[in-house]
Amino acid sequence: MSELLDAFWSYEQALGANDVVGLDHWFLDAPDTVRAEGSMVLNGHAAISDFRRGRSGGAPARTVERVHEVRIAEDVAVLTAETLRADGSRGMQTQVWRLTGEGWRIAAAHVSAVPDPVADEAPDPAVWRVVGEPLVAGAEEGPLAGVRTAVKDLFAVAGQRIGGGNPQWLADAPMEPQHADVVGELLGAGAQLVGIAQTDELAYSLAGTNIHYGTPVNPAAPGRITGGSSSGPAAAVARGWVDLGLATDTAGSIRVPASYCGLYGWRPTHGAVPTGGLLPLAPSFDTAGLLARDTDLLRTAAKVLLPRDDEAPMTTLLVDDALTALAEPEVQASFEAACRALSLRTGLELVRTDTGMAPHLEEWLPAFRTVQAAEAWAAHGEWIEKHPGALGADIEARFAGGSQAAEGDVRDATSRLLSARSVIVEALPPGTALLLPATSSPAPRADATPAEVEAVRAATLRLNCLASLAGLPAVIMPRLRVRDLPVGLCAIGAPGTDHALLELTHA
Repeated sequence: MSELLDAFWSYEQALGANDVVGLDHWFLDAPDTVRAEGSMVLNGHAAISDFRRGRSGGAPARTVERVHEVRIAEDVAVLTAETLRADGSRGMQTQVWRLTGEGWRIAAAHVSAVPDPVADEAPDPAVWRVVGEPLVAGAEEGPLAGVRTAVKDLFAVAGQRIGGGNPQWLADAPMEPQHADVVGELLGAGAQLVGIAQTDELAYSLAGTNIHYGTPVNPAAPGRITGGSSSGPAAAVARGWVDLGLATDTAGSIRVPASYCGLYGWRPTHGAVPTGGLLPLAPSFDTAGLLARDTDLLRTAAKVLLPRDDEAPMTTLLVDDALTALAEPEVQASFEAACRALSLRTGLELVRTDTGMAPHLEEWLPAFRTVQAAEAWAAHGEWIEKHPGALGADIEARFAGGSQAAEGDVRDATSRLLSARSVIVEALPPGTALLLPATSSPAPRADATPAEVEAVRAATLRLNCLASLAGLPAVIMPRLRVRDLPVGLCAIGAPGTDHALLELTHA
């Protein structure tokens, strides 16, 4: 870590502790030092120091999410830190640092805070297929007692049908006699099932748009899509209607909505969480995971579903510039700032490395899509053939691709994925987390053309397919901002390091 960032972090810690002496130390002791906040401008070290001493309670608690660094000269640099306060409001501080004989000092600073918009409380029919007060009550006691939960419409809920995001599928579906494994686990831990939330048709999309039920509102990015296929649970969590979303992730269906909606998300190691009672898409890649607004709840709920924790903690954060380059330039810039802040907050070393993955993506991604499409057709092809025209055109086209996959092509693609898994797992030994932008861009506009949405989907799949094809756990942290739009920071770990990744989000 550079001496400049060391100085910045020491100042931030002094601010959090309301250490007036420490804060005085880091501001340049000169008559032309400036601090501005709102309509108030303080000139000179003495005036700034007096303001610090007269302020009751110090600065509000906040989390540094991103740190941007611009070097103006060898001895002058500008740092801009983006922060999140406990009440959900966002802030920003920009500092001009000057290198003196005694080290780096702040010569000028500007502080601002921007409150988050209040979420619309009106129910959105595009979010829910069925809702209750609650729909199913959980145990009276447990680690999730009273936690309001939305379940994606792929999981069995006793006494309900699985709708799969399609009205014809819903009409044909039988009444479920018992809960899916994970639904039962959450209810047993005290979760209250508020309702069954919408999904993209048969979970075969990353957009969150459904021609039958509509497009949910994204409160974190008004006018833009939520992402899919876990669109309903993501929207319900983001709008504050529920605390927790039970969702699925095959090719990014938790990671993408979490990124677009500013949420925490967790995709488990493949096979670590039981999928009994789940309507499949591609069983080799399907996982059941969670969405939440805060990391404490995400970690608590994940522990209900996971085997016991006997993992070593994360020690190293990895960044591969060739993989980061798959995202749009503005996302890359925010990603770099977020990685800096994460390293500062956790004290973990940030290491740049060539994982060797990027050159293989043009081979791995088609192989992944071939196997996924073939498994999706095997799961649902018979029903699709009996119901021509029941699916949206884009979803139907993806299933059709699976119907045309030759047995030899699927076998070759499966072999390539086995080789890919070896490369990826070797690059991620236990204790390391690979950091990536969760999506290639912020959420596309809700009125984007199908071609625009598909282009974003294809770009994002290049980032998402790594964890999917290797069966790796991944967490999403809402730590990137592009203009005023959220993008997630993704951390991928070795197989079975779910607990360590969840602790990383908690740090």
